[in-house]
Amino acid sequence: MSETASSVGGVASRPLRLGFTGVGWIGRHRMKAMLETGFAEAVALCDPASAMIEEALAIAPLATVVPTYRSMLEQGLDGIVIATPNAFHAEQAIAALDSGYAVFCQKPLARSRKETLAVIEAARRSDRLLAVDFCYRHTAGMQALREMVSVDRLGQIFAIDLTFHNAYGPDKDWFYDRARAGGGCVIDLGVHLVDLALWLLDFPEVVSVESHLFHQSRPIHRGSEEVEDFAVATLALRTGAVVRLACSWRLNAGRDAVIGATVYGSEGGGAFRNVDGSFYDFVAERFDRTSTTTLTSGPDDWGGRAAADWVRRVYGGACFDDSCVEFEAVARVVDAIYG
Repeated sequence: MSETASSVGGVASRPLRLGFTGVGWIGRHRMKAMLETGFAEAVALCDPASAMIEEALAIAPLATVVPTYRSMLEQGLDGIVIATPNAFHAEQAIAALDSGYAVFCQKPLARSRKETLAVIEAARRSDRLLAVDFCYRHTAGMQALREMVSVDRLGQIFAIDLTFHNAYGPDKDWFYDRARAGGGCVIDLGVHLVDLALWLLDFPEVVSVESHLFHQSRPIHRGSEEVEDFAVATLALRTGAVVRLACSWRLNAGRDAVIGATVYGSEGGGAFRNVDGSFYDFVAERFDRTSTTTLTSGPDDWGGRAAADWVRRVYGGACFDDSCVEFEAVARVVDAIYG
């Protein structure tokens, strides 16, 4: 962090100077959310696509466009926001952290547990705040569901079902290259489901994982370079609970998306689900036998909350946070799903 941005462990005396690498739709959306906090300014932008740069400059017209990521590291920043292809996440995060910058990274943090551990170690070494955009944690619905679980309103949790089916799939070629992406729909969508399941239960130990991966309706065999477009997995937890998850690209599901998490406990159940196939609108409900009570519904501008939260924490002087070991727990399960 720049010495003029804040005192050590103190509140910043001016807006944070941030660099943004990768300013496609998701990168620009998170940048807008960060700037709207009033605690940050976009100082540097880097993206190989000139059209993306032009759209980013419409949000941050005073930012400098830099030609390479290395040149971004030389801008005297306080933090770097990474929204590049998966293959670059770990390397870019480590370089930023080693340069003394806080990091906010799109999911997945890395392509494997090994890479994830290296990033966490860099954050620990530099004593800088590391965060990953696990944005669904910040929806009103998931917050309501977690509150019920945390105060034991559902009793002993014994099962969680999670789903993320995207009827369209990614539109960039690198998503379909195992070396660049690290996998298919599991590392793209399933990573959110793994995170939500573990986060709901305060990250219990996962004792076993069983999975089945498919490419264009055919099972994928070990050693294949194909990436999965449909996956199901079952996680057994040390608590005795079982987690079942399913995710896909281009599934014939009858709607744009099917997104949800359902929790079953000894004293009741609860669910978080999208409405009418929407990618953005959700409802949360509590179940008591045959009765359903709505917990949250209606518009909820949740997409940029994780990004804004990171800005506020860095601005307030937050440094390395041991909770980032949660990222390793998620990566460990994703690795196990891939076998």
